[in-house]
Amino acid sequence: MSGSSLFPPIANYAFLSVEATEYDFRRSRPIGPTRLDHCFTDLERDEDGLARVELRHPQDQTGVTLWVDAGYSYLMLFTGDPLPEVDRRSLAVEPMTCPPNAFRSGEALISLEPGASWVGEWGIDPRRPASSSG
Repeated sequence: MSGSSLFPPIANYAFLSVEATEYDFRRSRPIGPTRLDHCFTDLERDEDGLARVELRHPQDQTGVTLWVDAGYSYLMLFTGDPLPEVDRRSLAVEPMTCPPNAFRSGEALISLEPGASWVGEWGIDPRRPASSSG
């Protein structure tokens, strides 16, 4: 995960730094017991302009990468802890163009005039373990 700030899931939000918190995933590490229902912003981008969320299995390095272009400044992450049917078997990652409650706050809303358009790109890339030659 590459966000350095997050919005907590509250009505009156403020940017909070993830520095030295359990929400700092700028370096690869296990999610562990961290419960996520948070929106991350200030996304770190690679030279290609993309921000990435990478999930990897610790033993065989299989995994998946979700990437977003500059059109997406926010990523909502949800571990599903309050949902018994989910039971932490998955992680939801939602690319977002604006923060939660943006219709109320007006923060980062994209308004389009009739006939106008907006384009953003995101994608998912699988990661397979390197094949071993024997």
